[in-house]
Amino acid sequence: MTIAKSPVHKIGYSIAEACHATSLGRTTIYEALKSGRLRATRVGGRTIIPAESLHALVAGEA
Repeated sequence: MTIAKSPVHKIGYSIAEACHATSLGRTTIYEALKSGRLRATRVGGRTIIPAESLHALVAGEA
């Protein structure tokens, strides 16, 4: 018997995942973080960008 998996919607992205998901470079992501157009939080040693913040940046709302 196979169990169907529903897609998991990410709520946060690492820097590398944010670059891949948006096709933006690391420098652009870090500049957006520094300017405050993109939010991030530190969890342990990782920087996590909330999905809604990344969506707002790409949509031009940030």
